[in-house]
Amino acid sequence: MTGAAEPRLRVAVVTLFPEMIQGASRYGVLGRALQNGIASLECRDPKDFATDTHRTVDDRPYGGGPGMVGTPAPWAAAIDAAQAAVASGERASGALRIHLSAQGERFDQSMARELATCSGLVLVASRYEGLDQRLIDARIDRQVSLGDFVLSGGDLAALVLVDAIVRLLPGTLGDERSSEQESFSAGRLDWPHYTRPVEWEGRKVPAVLQGGNHAEIERWRERAALINTWRQRPDLLQAGTKTGRALTAEENALLQAYLAEREVNDGERDC
Repeated sequence: MTGAAEPRLRVAVVTLFPEMIQGASRYGVLGRALQNGIASLECRDPKDFATDTHRTVDDRPYGGGPGMVGTPAPWAAAIDAAQAAVASGERASGALRIHLSAQGERFDQSMARELATCSGLVLVASRYEGLDQRLIDARIDRQVSLGDFVLSGGDLAALVLVDAIVRLLPGTLGDERSSEQESFSAGRLDWPHYTRPVEWEGRKVPAVLQGGNHAEIERWRERAALINTWRQRPDLLQAGTKTGRALTAEENALLQAYLAEREVNDGERDC
Protein backbone atom coordinates (compact mmCIF):
# COMPACT_ATOMS: atom_id res chain seq x y z
CA MET A 1 0.00 0.00 0.00
CA THR A 2 1.34 3.40 -0.93
CA GLY A 3 1.16 6.32 1.43
CA ALA A 4 -0.68 9.58 0.87
CA ALA A 5 0.76 11.85 -1.80
CA GLU A 6 3.06 14.63 -0.68
CA PRO A 7 1.45 18.10 -0.69
CA ARG A 8 2.48 20.16 -3.71
CA LEU A 9 3.28 23.01 -1.33
CA ARG A 10 4.16 23.07 2.36
CA VAL A 11 3.73 26.39 4.16
CA ALA A 12 4.77 27.31 7.69
CA VAL A 13 3.83 30.66 9.20
CA VAL A 14 5.96 32.08 12.00
CA THR A 15 3.47 34.06 14.06
CA LEU A 16 2.66 35.18 17.57
CA PHE A 17 -1.02 34.37 16.87
CA PRO A 18 -1.21 30.86 15.40
CA GLU A 19 -4.91 30.67 16.23
CA MET A 20 -5.57 33.51 13.79
CA ILE A 21 -3.87 31.64 10.95
CA GLN A 22 -5.32 28.24 11.77
CA GLY A 23 -8.83 29.57 12.24
CA ALA A 24 -9.03 31.55 8.99
CA SER A 25 -7.45 28.77 6.94
CA ARG A 26 -10.30 26.33 7.59
CA TYR A 27 -12.70 28.02 5.19
CA GLY A 28 -13.38 28.26 1.47
CA VAL A 29 -11.03 27.27 -1.33
CA LEU A 30 -7.98 27.32 0.94
CA GLY A 31 -9.67 25.11 3.53
CA ARG A 32 -10.61 22.53 0.87
CA ALA A 33 -7.08 22.52 -0.58
CA LEU A 34 -5.61 21.86 2.85
CA GLN A 35 -8.18 19.19 3.63
CA ASN A 36 -7.52 17.45 0.31
CA GLY A 37 -3.76 17.41 0.86
CA ILE A 38 -2.90 19.69 -2.06
CA ALA A 39 -1.07 21.97 0.36
CA SER A 40 -0.21 21.87 4.05
CA LEU A 41 -0.11 24.72 6.55
CA GLU A 42 1.35 24.88 10.05
CA CYS A 43 2.52 27.53 12.47
CA ARG A 44 5.53 28.16 14.65
CA ASP A 45 5.20 30.56 17.59
CA PRO A 46 8.42 32.38 18.59
CA LYS A 47 7.16 32.41 22.19
CA ASP A 48 7.67 28.64 22.25
CA PHE A 49 11.37 29.22 21.64
CA ALA A 50 11.91 31.93 24.27
CA THR A 51 14.20 31.00 27.14
CA ASP A 52 12.86 33.20 29.96
CA THR A 53 9.84 32.65 32.17
CA HIS A 54 7.93 35.51 30.54
CA ARG A 55 8.44 34.06 27.03
CA THR A 56 9.87 37.37 25.82
CA VAL A 57 10.13 37.79 22.05
CA ASP A 58 10.60 41.56 21.68
CA ASP A 59 12.37 44.50 23.32
CA ARG A 60 12.71 48.28 23.06
CA PRO A 61 14.68 49.58 20.06
CA TYR A 62 18.24 50.81 20.42
CA GLY A 63 18.39 54.56 19.85
CA GLY A 64 14.98 55.12 21.38
CA GLY A 65 11.60 55.53 19.79
CA PRO A 66 8.14 53.97 20.10
CA GLY A 67 7.19 50.35 19.66
CA MET A 68 8.94 47.06 20.20
CA VAL A 69 11.32 45.08 17.98
CA GLY A 70 11.41 41.31 17.59
CA THR A 71 14.50 39.88 19.33
CA PRO A 72 16.73 37.67 17.17
CA ALA A 73 17.10 34.43 19.17
CA PRO A 74 13.47 33.20 19.56
CA TRP A 75 12.44 34.37 16.11
CA ALA A 76 15.47 32.74 14.49
CA ALA A 77 14.74 29.47 16.29
CA ALA A 78 11.11 29.58 15.16
CA ILE A 79 12.14 30.30 11.55
CA ASP A 80 14.65 27.44 11.61
CA ALA A 81 12.02 25.06 12.96
CA ALA A 82 9.53 26.20 10.32
CA GLN A 83 12.09 25.73 7.57
CA ALA A 84 12.93 22.23 8.78
CA ALA A 85 9.23 21.34 8.79
CA VAL A 86 8.44 22.46 5.25
CA ALA A 87 11.72 21.22 3.78
CA SER A 88 11.23 17.69 5.11
CA GLY A 89 10.15 14.63 3.17
CA GLU A 90 11.42 14.31 -0.39
CA ARG A 91 12.50 17.91 -0.69
CA ALA A 92 16.20 18.24 -1.33
CA SER A 93 16.44 21.98 -0.89
CA GLY A 94 15.26 24.40 1.77
CA ALA A 95 12.19 26.60 1.74
CA LEU A 96 11.99 30.22 0.69
CA ARG A 97 11.81 32.43 3.78
CA ILE A 98 9.60 35.50 3.33
CA HIS A 99 9.15 38.34 5.81
CA LEU A 100 5.84 40.21 5.48
CA SER A 101 6.93 43.84 5.72
CA ALA A 102 5.81 47.26 4.53
CA GLN A 103 9.37 47.64 3.21
CA GLY A 104 9.05 44.63 0.91
CA GLU A 105 8.41 44.36 -2.80
CA ARG A 106 4.79 44.63 -3.87
CA PHE A 107 2.86 41.37 -4.01
CA ASP A 108 0.91 40.80 -7.22
CA GLN A 109 -0.49 37.99 -9.34
CA SER A 110 2.82 37.49 -11.10
CA MET A 111 4.57 36.89 -7.77
CA ALA A 112 1.76 34.57 -6.69
CA ARG A 113 2.37 32.44 -9.80
CA GLU A 114 6.10 32.45 -9.10
CA LEU A 115 5.69 31.37 -5.47
CA ALA A 116 3.19 28.67 -6.49
CA THR A 117 6.11 26.83 -8.11
CA CYS A 118 7.90 26.51 -4.76
CA SER A 119 7.73 23.30 -2.75
CA GLY A 120 8.06 25.04 0.62
CA LEU A 121 7.46 28.52 2.00
CA VAL A 122 8.18 30.04 5.40
CA LEU A 123 6.13 33.19 5.97
CA VAL A 124 7.37 35.32 8.86
CA ALA A 125 4.60 37.50 10.30
CA SER A 126 6.25 39.98 12.65
CA ARG A 127 4.40 42.71 14.58
CA TYR A 128 4.98 46.12 16.16
CA GLU A 129 8.16 47.66 14.69
CA GLY A 130 9.20 44.47 12.93
CA LEU A 131 12.33 42.39 13.42
CA ASP A 132 15.91 43.08 14.42
CA GLN A 133 17.74 43.83 11.16
CA ARG A 134 20.40 41.24 11.96
CA LEU A 135 17.73 38.58 11.96
CA ILE A 136 16.43 39.78 8.58
CA ASP A 137 19.96 39.68 7.17
CA ALA A 138 20.60 36.19 8.53
CA ARG A 139 17.26 34.39 8.10
CA ILE A 140 15.15 36.15 5.46
CA ASP A 141 15.43 35.54 1.70
CA ARG A 142 12.80 38.02 0.55
CA GLN A 143 10.57 40.74 1.97
CA VAL A 144 7.05 41.16 0.60
CA SER A 145 4.40 43.85 1.09
CA LEU A 146 0.71 43.95 0.18
CA GLY A 147 0.86 47.65 -0.63
CA ASP A 148 1.64 51.12 0.58
CA PHE A 149 -0.15 50.92 3.90
CA VAL A 150 0.62 49.63 7.38
CA LEU A 151 -1.01 46.70 9.17
CA SER A 152 -0.73 45.87 12.87
CA GLY A 153 1.19 42.74 11.93
CA GLY A 154 2.04 40.38 9.11
CA ASP A 155 -0.51 37.71 10.00
CA LEU A 156 -3.28 38.95 7.72
CA ALA A 157 -0.75 39.54 4.95
CA ALA A 158 0.50 35.96 5.34
CA LEU A 159 -3.04 34.65 4.96
CA VAL A 160 -3.49 36.72 1.80
CA LEU A 161 -0.33 35.23 0.30
CA VAL A 162 -1.31 31.68 1.22
CA ASP A 163 -4.78 32.04 -0.28
CA ALA A 164 -3.54 33.67 -3.50
CA ILE A 165 -0.79 31.06 -3.97
CA VAL A 166 -2.64 27.87 -3.03
CA ARG A 167 -5.57 28.59 -5.36
CA LEU A 168 -3.10 28.45 -8.27
CA LEU A 169 -2.02 24.89 -7.44
CA PRO A 170 -3.43 22.21 -9.77
CA GLY A 171 -6.45 20.54 -8.24
CA THR A 172 -7.39 23.40 -5.92
CA LEU A 173 -10.15 24.90 -8.06
CA GLY A 174 -13.00 22.84 -9.45
CA ASP A 175 -12.35 24.16 -12.97
CA GLU A 176 -8.69 24.81 -13.81
CA ARG A 177 -9.76 27.52 -16.24
CA SER A 178 -10.90 29.65 -13.29
CA SER A 179 -7.39 30.77 -12.36
CA GLU A 180 -6.55 31.41 -16.02
CA GLN A 181 -9.51 33.72 -16.61
CA GLU A 182 -9.33 35.84 -13.46
CA SER A 183 -8.24 39.46 -13.15
CA PHE A 184 -4.51 40.06 -13.72
CA SER A 185 -3.92 36.58 -15.17
CA ALA A 186 -3.54 38.06 -18.66
CA GLY A 187 -2.53 41.53 -17.53
CA ARG A 188 -6.12 42.74 -17.63
CA LEU A 189 -9.05 42.96 -15.22
CA ASP A 190 -11.85 40.43 -15.50
CA TRP A 191 -15.01 41.01 -17.50
CA PRO A 192 -18.39 41.57 -15.73
CA HIS A 193 -20.23 38.43 -14.68
CA TYR A 194 -24.00 37.80 -14.65
CA THR A 195 -26.33 35.06 -13.44
CA ARG A 196 -30.10 34.48 -13.08
CA PRO A 197 -32.56 36.14 -13.22
CA VAL A 198 -32.30 37.67 -16.68
CA GLU A 199 -33.81 40.92 -15.41
CA TRP A 200 -33.43 42.45 -11.94
CA GLU A 201 -34.65 45.92 -10.92
CA GLY A 202 -34.99 46.82 -14.58
CA ARG A 203 -31.42 45.81 -15.42
CA LYS A 204 -30.96 43.00 -17.95
CA VAL A 205 -28.20 40.54 -18.67
CA PRO A 206 -26.52 41.52 -21.98
CA ALA A 207 -28.29 39.74 -24.84
CA VAL A 208 -25.08 38.28 -26.26
CA LEU A 209 -24.55 36.26 -23.07
CA GLN A 210 -28.00 34.71 -23.36
CA GLY A 211 -27.29 33.29 -26.81
CA GLY A 212 -25.25 30.26 -27.72
CA ASN A 213 -22.73 31.90 -30.03
CA HIS A 214 -19.47 31.18 -28.22
CA ALA A 215 -17.39 33.27 -30.62
CA GLU A 216 -19.56 36.33 -29.98
CA ILE A 217 -19.49 35.71 -26.23
CA GLU A 218 -15.70 35.44 -26.27
CA ARG A 219 -15.40 38.68 -28.23
CA TRP A 220 -17.81 40.45 -25.86
CA ARG A 221 -15.81 39.27 -22.85
CA GLU A 222 -12.53 40.40 -24.38
CA ARG A 223 -13.98 43.83 -25.12
CA ALA A 224 -15.65 44.11 -21.68
CA ALA A 225 -12.43 43.13 -19.88
CA LEU A 226 -10.49 45.71 -21.87
CA ILE A 227 -13.03 48.46 -21.14
CA ASN A 228 -13.13 47.51 -17.46
CA THR A 229 -9.34 47.74 -17.31
CA TRP A 230 -9.34 51.10 -19.09
CA ARG A 231 -11.88 52.47 -16.60
CA GLN A 232 -10.50 51.01 -13.37
CA ARG A 233 -6.78 50.31 -13.88
CA PRO A 234 -5.40 52.18 -16.92
CA ASP A 235 -1.87 51.53 -15.65
CA LEU A 236 -2.30 47.91 -16.76
CA LEU A 237 -2.53 49.14 -20.35
CA GLN A 238 0.83 50.89 -20.23
CA ALA A 239 3.92 49.07 -21.39
CA GLY A 240 7.14 49.53 -19.46
CA THR A 241 5.62 49.30 -15.98
CA LYS A 242 5.79 46.23 -13.73
CA THR A 243 2.10 45.46 -14.12
CA GLY A 244 1.50 46.93 -17.55
CA ARG A 245 1.28 45.21 -20.92
CA ALA A 246 1.08 47.00 -24.25
CA LEU A 247 -2.14 46.79 -26.24
CA THR A 248 -2.21 44.32 -29.08
CA ALA A 249 -3.45 45.56 -32.45
CA GLU A 250 -6.80 43.86 -31.85
CA GLU A 251 -7.12 45.30 -28.35
CA ASN A 252 -6.28 48.77 -29.62
CA ALA A 253 -8.96 48.48 -32.33
CA LEU A 254 -11.54 47.35 -29.76
CA LEU A 255 -10.66 50.19 -27.39
CA GLN A 256 -10.70 52.85 -30.10
CA ALA A 257 -14.10 51.62 -31.28
CA TYR A 258 -15.43 51.83 -27.72
CA LEU A 259 -14.03 55.35 -27.23
CA ALA A 260 -15.57 56.51 -30.50
CA GLU A 261 -18.91 54.99 -29.51
CA ARG A 262 -18.66 56.60 -26.07
CA GLU A 263 -17.97 60.01 -27.61
CA VAL A 264 -21.04 59.71 -29.86
CA ASN A 265 -23.27 58.68 -26.95
CA ASP A 266 -21.96 61.53 -24.77
CA GLY A 267 -22.66 63.97 -27.57
CA GLU A 268 -26.22 62.71 -27.93
CA ARG A 269 -26.83 63.14 -24.19
CA ASP A 270 -25.56 66.72 -24.40
CA CYS A 271 -28.10 67.64 -27.08
